[in-house]
Amino acid sequence: MERAPNLLRRDLERLYKLGFRPINVKEFLAGRFELPPGASPVVLTFDDANPSQVRFDAEGKLDPECGLGILEEFSKSHPDFPPKATFFVLPELWGQPADRAKKIEMIKAWGGEVANHTVTHPNLGRLTDQRVKEEIAGSFKLLEPFGGNPELLALPLGISPKNKSLLKSFELQGKNYNLDAVFLVGANPAPPPTSAKFDRYRIPRIQACEGPFGLDDWLDKLETGQVKPYVAP
Repeated sequence: MERAPNLLRRDLERLYKLGFRPINVKEFLAGRFELPPGASPVVLTFDDANPSQVRFDAEGKLDPECGLGILEEFSKSHPDFPPKATFFVLPELWGQPADRAKKIEMIKAWGGEVANHTVTHPNLGRLTDQRVKEEIAGSFKLLEPFGGNPELLALPLGISPKNKSLLKSFELQGKNYNLDAVFLVGANPAPPPTSAKFDRYRIPRIQACEGPFGLDDWLDKLETGQVKPYVAP
């Protein structure tokens, strides 16, 4: 799902006014919500490593019109809203190959994460166990040299493999791979890790889009009191 720059800016303003402040996936899984009193946690995620998400200009600076650039700009005027996000990436890593390491270090320096979205973005439900392993392990091989977080996986298309045990751990070519959390595509808020309903291998997300179950719809529900988020004491 793509979000135009003006709509992303609007999303951030609306989230901020409703009291949301960003945390990363690891903080969410640990239930470590270091938030000011009255604030609610939000995990901002980006899938597919589209160049529009993290892009440098001709001078090697972060493009203010890319996703991370918009987050940085917003953070400058809202210091309690850091440009912290989790990027579930494919091997293209936003293009500009010479700048890969610099981009990843920038994301990490701001408290963000660069995580697993497989290698070719397939429908895992149609693959053999061997191919599923290769898709997930390939992202480990891609990200580990950069100090990424390949143990965090967003399912391509939100579809699980037939053998769901592979989303926890598996062995491939003599090496063990362990996943810490698996994210779906949509379409509702995730329960807190302390909830009996929480399944770290099927964590829902909300897409930044209009229409039923999109971000606008859920924020409308929040404003009208139909749903209530966690609020820091």
